[in-house]
Amino acid sequence: MILWLVILAGWLPCRADDTNDPSVLWKFRLPDLRSDSSPAVGLDGTIFQGTFFGWMWAVTPDGKEKWRFKAGLEIMSSPAVADDGTIYFGSRDRCFYALTPAGKLKWKFKTGAWVDSSPAIAKDGTVYFGSWDQQFYALNPDGVLKWKFATDGIVFSSPAIGADGTIYFGSFDKQFYALTAEGKLKWKFATQGEIKSSPAIGPDGAVYFQSGDGNFYALNSDGTRRWQLRTGDYQGASPVLDETGILYLTINRKLASIQAGGQLRWQTSLPEPLFPSVAGVALPSGRSAFGFPWGCFGVRDDRGYPVWQVWLKGSVHAAPNITSDGIAYVCNQQALWAIKPATNSLVPANSSWPQWRANPQHTGRVKSMD
Repeated sequence: MILWLVILAGWLPCRADDTNDPSVLWKFRLPDLRSDSSPAVGLDGTIFQGTFFGWMWAVTPDGKEKWRFKAGLEIMSSPAVADDGTIYFGSRDRCFYALTPAGKLKWKFKTGAWVDSSPAIAKDGTVYFGSWDQQFYALNPDGVLKWKFATDGIVFSSPAIGADGTIYFGSFDKQFYALTAEGKLKWKFATQGEIKSSPAIGPDGAVYFQSGDGNFYALNSDGTRRWQLRTGDYQGASPVLDETGILYLTINRKLASIQAGGQLRWQTSLPEPLFPSVAGVALPSGRSAFGFPWGCFGVRDDRGYPVWQVWLKGSVHAAPNITSDGIAYVCNQQALWAIKPATNSLVPANSSWPQWRANPQHTGRVKSMD
C-alpha cells in the first residue's frame, strides 16, 4: 500500500511544482455546486459562463460581475458569442436563448426537449444546435426557424462547421451526420454506439470524433472512413488538434494523443474517470492542457507527463478556454478561474481546431489555415 501511494503521488496531476508555479489572476465565485458549461470569451474580453442552476453570468476581464441572466432550468450548453456580441446558448427548459451584449433577452426559441448541445455560428449568422427532441435546428439571427432536420436519437453532440459551410454532428441514433447549409443530408456514417462527442475539423477537411462503441474515427470530408482507432471504454469527449495534426482527447480514465495517421502517440491512465464534457486544449510543441475532476488544471508535455498544475479545490466538469494572450479560463464547482502561468506559455496551438468549439468565442467554426 505504501509503495502504491508513492507511485501514485509521482504522477498525480496536482503535485506541487515550485519551479513552474502557475499564477491565478482571479477567481469569481459562483453560487452553483457544478457547471458542465465551458466559458466563452467575447471579442471585448468579457467571459460568459453558464451554470447548473440556470444562470448565465457575464464577467469582466478583471474578474468582476458585469451582469447575470436567469434561464428557466439548468444550462449544460456552452455559450457561443457572435461577432456582433450576441450570446447564444441552450437550456433544459427546452429553450434556446439569444442575449444582447448587455445581458437582455433578444429572443428565445422553444424546442421539444432539453437543449444541452452547444451552438455553432456560421459566417452568415445562422445558428445551429441539437436537442433531446431528436431534431437538429438552424435559426436565423433574429430567432426565426430556418430549417430543422430529424434524426432518430437525442442530439447531444455540438455541431462543427467546415470551411465550405457543411455542418457536422453526431446523434444517439449512432449516426454521424453531414448536412448542407440548406439543411439537406450530404451523407451519414454509421457507428455502433451513441455519439455524444462533438467533432473537430482538420485543415484538410477531415472530421474527427469519438463514439460510444469504443472507437475514435477520422472521416474524409466526403464521409468515407480515413481511419479508426480502437481505444475501448465509453467515449463521449471531444478531440482537439495541434498545428501538426496531432490529436488530444480524453477516454474515460485516460488522456490520449493520436498521430495524424491514426497511431496512438501516448496514453496516460488516471485515478478516476473524466467527465464527457471535458475536452483539452492543444498547445504548441506537442503539449496539451486539461482540467481534472479531482480539482486541478494543468499542462502535459509531449509524452503526456505533467509540466505544471494548479489546485482549484473543486471538480472541473467542462473544457477550459485559453485565449491568444495566454490566459486560461476554467470553471469548477466553486468558481470561474483566470489562470496565467508565470513561466510557461499557454497560447493555443495555431491549428484549425485547437480547443473546444474551435476558438475562444465558441463559434464551432473551423479556422482557415490558408
